[in-house]
Amino acid sequence: MRTLSYLRRTLTLLLPVCAALSCTSCIITKVSGHDKSAKAADTFAQTADAFMRTDTTSVILATRYMPADGSRDVTDDIQRLIDSHPNRTIYFPDGVYKVSRPILTPADPKRSVMLELANYARLQATGDWAEGGAVVRLGASHPANDISTPGSNYGLRGGIIDGNNVADGVSVDGGRETVVQDVSIKHVRVGVHIKRGVNNGSSDADISGVNIVGNNTKSSVGVLVEGYDNTFTNMRIAAVNIGVRLKSGGNVLRNIHPLYINGPEQDYSTTRGFVVEASGNWLDYCYSDTFATAFWLGKWVSVSMVNCYTMWYTGFDKPEVCIWCDGKFDSYVSGIRCDFAVSRNVPSFTLLHAEPGGKGVLTNSIVPAAKLSADDISAQHTK
Repeated sequence: MRTLSYLRRTLTLLLPVCAALSCTSCIITKVSGHDKSAKAADTFAQTADAFMRTDTTSVILATRYMPADGSRDVTDDIQRLIDSHPNRTIYFPDGVYKVSRPILTPADPKRSVMLELANYARLQATGDWAEGGAVVRLGASHPANDISTPGSNYGLRGGIIDGNNVADGVSVDGGRETVVQDVSIKHVRVGVHIKRGVNNGSSDADISGVNIVGNNTKSSVGVLVEGYDNTFTNMRIAAVNIGVRLKSGGNVLRNIHPLYINGPEQDYSTTRGFVVEASGNWLDYCYSDTFATAFWLGKWVSVSMVNCYTMWYTGFDKPEVCIWCDGKFDSYVSGIRCDFAVSRNVPSFTLLHAEPGGKGVLTNSIVPAAKLSADDISAQHTK
């Protein structure tokens, strides 16, 4: 009896999966083979629409409604799937899903969705990308400022977002409690863009485990933050001019590692690991790797930096600056380690550049035995 009960439970779990695979096979048959015409695509869409109206499974399988082989543009299929399945998890198996304009998800908790991508599922912008912006725009439709209604916790998990050097990666356009987690973002001008939030400017987004590879141009930025009150944890960023740019406050960054990669379209002297243009931000073990200026702080900005690190694994015969202030130094910096490329032909090393008269504090700094530049004022702030 116990064996029969186990078999019944197993069959109950497998039946929806078998049904999904059967539907997938049915649909793919209509568009595979030698017929790649518009008529075949229309037949595919019509069949998918019929399934959408009756799909009541707990997790919506994207490949029931679209191919995952990169054979055609599936933007409309994905958008219909999102719009017709509020408060559902939409799962994208491994494969390539080509899109020609941004995918919009709702911010309204009653209409929100969670996009779940398998590890090798790739949403890829096509070469005829026309609208600009990100491949995925979270909370860009049906705006709402509501954390009381169930469904406010939406977002994007897993997979690959490929800007194909024509689109940005992921943007948070609206809503609150937005999550972006365990995503690989590649070939983009801007990796993650947190726009000004609906809650008096607060976005309240949580970004973690996201790796970004930019397009290695002078305009490339790994993370651009305009909304307030967000968290960023365990991120690696490469092939950008600026690793992280904070234009707002109330943000917490932990274990963020931007890496400079030399390229023909870069201007090394303008590269920066972290740019902080607003007060009230916290940086904990943030690691600027080989950017000309590791931490650039705007005028009147006060931030807290703990156990941060910067190093230059190779020299570019350009000045190396750990902290540059566009004004007075009014921040608290504790335990920063700055490993200059002392063995290379570098013209100058600066731990702290700022106008005199600031009230900031440097404590427990670790710097190699290098002669600091004439305009370094770190000694005036060391406690």
